[in-house]
Amino acid sequence: MTAAVTKTRFAPSPTGYLHIGNLRTALFNVLLARHARATFMLRIEDTDEMRSHEQYQLSLQEDLAWLGLDWQEGPVVGGAFGPYRQAERDSIYEKYFVALETRGLAYPCFCSEQELKMARRAQLAGGKPPRYSGKCAGLSTQEVEARLAQGLPFVLRFRIPQDKAITFNDLVRGPQNFRSEDIGDFIIRRNNGSPAFFFCNAIDDALMQVSHVVRGEDHLTNTPRQILLLEALQLPIPHYGHITLIVGHDGTPLSKRHGSRNIGQLREAGFLPEAIINYLARLGHTYDNPAFMTLEQLAADFSIARLGRSPAHYDEQQLLHWQREAVAHADPAALWQWVSGDVENLVPQAQQQAFLDAVRHNIVFPEEARHWAGVIFADDLALGEEARQAVRQAGSAFFQAAAEAVEHHPHDFKALANDLKQRTGKKGRDLFLPLRAALTGELDGPEMGQLLPLISQRRARQRLAACIQQ
Repeated sequence: MTAAVTKTRFAPSPTGYLHIGNLRTALFNVLLARHARATFMLRIEDTDEMRSHEQYQLSLQEDLAWLGLDWQEGPVVGGAFGPYRQAERDSIYEKYFVALETRGLAYPCFCSEQELKMARRAQLAGGKPPRYSGKCAGLSTQEVEARLAQGLPFVLRFRIPQDKAITFNDLVRGPQNFRSEDIGDFIIRRNNGSPAFFFCNAIDDALMQVSHVVRGEDHLTNTPRQILLLEALQLPIPHYGHITLIVGHDGTPLSKRHGSRNIGQLREAGFLPEAIINYLARLGHTYDNPAFMTLEQLAADFSIARLGRSPAHYDEQQLLHWQREAVAHADPAALWQWVSGDVENLVPQAQQQAFLDAVRHNIVFPEEARHWAGVIFADDLALGEEARQAVRQAGSAFFQAAAEAVEHHPHDFKALANDLKQRTGKKGRDLFLPLRAALTGELDGPEMGQLLPLISQRRARQRLAACIQQ
């Protein structure tokens, strides 16, 4: 890529909650902009009045902010090229509709949906790609006026130039070649007067001085149409790059049946933003560094040249891996806020840091932190069946010796274990498994050296005494 990156953008339609696929598109545009020290812009494409809702716009803005994907231009923050909601830009689009009609580059089409369906069926039956036949392209001024006088509904179509090659160098896929005769005159204004996606999306990118457009491969066939529009209006054409779509394990587009959740659902489930970012940054993009990275580090190593051309496969286990990494690397204040709630009522303030240090490598979600808070600080400890079995096998004499040892080593687990080894002759699993079971009710978990001081001598006495009675 030789052209300088000055501005990237994310331009969602607020017709639903932000999902994994759209978020990855936003993330790649953020990483590209930050890598180049350029501007990342957010634009809301809400011209579809029937499907666009304010709640979805607010939700996606909250999701982007929660993930740390801040925009330097767009809703809330403003900028020199607003408004940043397409519903507020009708007068701008109208200017360009008029310009195209005046030059004969756009014309009204009165064909009904039924006519268009029949034409498409005939083309498909004849082995031809479906495209508009151009039926209304040759209507005279008088014929157009007569139809308008009848009140017939119409759309505005862009007149495709004949026998023209449309070429561009895709930032991800390389050279692309299209022929104008394969496209057909397409709709730029709907019969309700609203601009079509092809039109307003291209116009806004040009007027808002977007230098690079990174979007899904499902938009690849839109690009030649938009290039023709911008050429006709003598507007600047951005550099386009089309990334592969995310698919499930069966190779079909990612959906709920593959376990995919929207960003709000992931947040409610307890995923950390850094986990989602680290996972998606590597979903279709390669990094030499396999370790957990901050957003700034991910941006520093981001390159369009490293975007793959093969479908990106969603893997819930990989997302969980990055969740563990995010928990392990989380700032103590952020981690405490993440686990707080019921935990606050169990963990004394003075021991919050020690508690986090002890459990952070053994938790993936907040409920696991709540579980360990109960294990450590609750006076009543319930032993699981496997732990109970380990206690029975060790026998009362073992726990009598442990109770005596803990009086000498209430906070030093290593010393406690060595003392108990000398008293009982037990070692390895025969020593550590029943001792852990008695003190935590579990057979595995955080390091006992960190847990014992938190459990306290009082609770350790109670738990060991209870096991003597087993």
